[in-house]
Amino acid sequence: MRRRILTGLLGAGATLGLPFDCLDAQRSQSVGSRKNYFTPAVEIVTFDALLNLFDRLVLGAEFRSNLTTIRRNLRSRWVIEGDPYTINQFGHPYQGSIYHGFARSAGLNYWEALGYTVAASALWEIAGEATQPSRNDMIATGIGGTFMGEALFRLANLILENADGSPGTRRSLTAALLSPPNSMNRGMFGRRYDSIFPSNGAAYYRRLQLGGAGTTQSRRGLSRRIRPNEALLEASVEYGLPGPADYTYSRPFDHFVIQATASSANGFENILTRGLIAGDRHDIGDVYRGVWGLYGSFDYIAPQLFRISSTALSLGTAGQLWLGENIALQTNGLIGAGFAAVGTINGTDDNDYHYGITPQALASARLILGGKASLDVTGREFFVSDVPATNISGNDNIGRVDAALTVRLHRSSAITVKYVWSRRDAFYPELGHRTQVRGTLGLMYTFLGHDRLGAVDWRER
Repeated sequence: MRRRILTGLLGAGATLGLPFDCLDAQRSQSVGSRKNYFTPAVEIVTFDALLNLFDRLVLGAEFRSNLTTIRRNLRSRWVIEGDPYTINQFGHPYQGSIYHGFARSAGLNYWEALGYTVAASALWEIAGEATQPSRNDMIATGIGGTFMGEALFRLANLILENADGSPGTRRSLTAALLSPPNSMNRGMFGRRYDSIFPSNGAAYYRRLQLGGAGTTQSRRGLSRRIRPNEALLEASVEYGLPGPADYTYSRPFDHFVIQATASSANGFENILTRGLIAGDRHDIGDVYRGVWGLYGSFDYIAPQLFRISSTALSLGTAGQLWLGENIALQTNGLIGAGFAAVGTINGTDDNDYHYGITPQALASARLILGGKASLDVTGREFFVSDVPATNISGNDNIGRVDAALTVRLHRSSAITVKYVWSRRDAFYPELGHRTQVRGTLGLMYTFLGHDRLGAVDWRER
């Protein structure tokens, strides 16, 4: 029976014009696909226990939880706490992505994995820490973690899916770095969890950039020091680009964008991800293909002077318009609200650390001139309010603009000139009005995903 079903799928694939080698790979991989609710639960509890043990030894008293602290946390109200910024706004979302990866790699769908991630975050807040459970940690871990985790899970599977035959060492290692739980379950349980989550033929565009940037404009505010020059390594992927007529957006994150930039000055300069949770196509004739709907996003931005991290839900759209034979315009727009934390790096006042409900918006455009050049412009705006009220009152308005000109040199090699401008206007009754501004100009070597600089060509010739 199974053989007849697979043979039928193979014939259907030929009818749709899919390559036989791709179907053969998916046929062999789908045999081991299983959904299991017990395995990720055990893995999450084990992971939390090991993490708690590590934190007890390294970080100290606040992680020395016991039955007394657990009973107290079960009865106490949830608070907004101010642990070190990097732990709360970077460590917790990544911790949540691990929870999400455990569930997804065991065959659970996105919504089931979201439930596991939220439950795992609550378990950590109640039993993993000796302090009162934190509302802001629940958002960063349970919600931000699932947005980050789904993008990383999809990328790891895309790398494995694109292998010619069995994934080699390089692909397997890259996939393991992106989504450790996925590779761990594949290694531990073999054929039970060795299926590869299919991309369904998603159009995607990837870039890897290496170079440096220098400061062209600086207004430090409360920051005491800044490194004017920095080396940068940036990777970005846009997945599920609008275009192919047979591609549907039926699953959460069938369209997403993820970008990460490492800096020699301060570690991660940014980690940005946004994905379509629920939406549909909107096409106009043969010149425009697009998608719209509800997006989830996690943003972490740290241009040396300040840091902002936001977990948000937004209404948004993405699309591509052909302006001529070889000229395409890709656009993205989002408007919504999230919960964000913002603070000064190396500030002189501990009160300059603020949580709040955050209306935010994004607009971007990429003009693609055939396979020769592209011009990218992205603008972001965040208004971090003082709601819900804490012991700190005030607000922050943060804007960021990225502009990049990429010129292809030969095949997948290109050169990029990039300007980044970041501004923070903060007002606190105790401190008054403060402004921080940084502009940088960089030159980077760019390794392109393909020669068309991201354009998707669906037109009949």
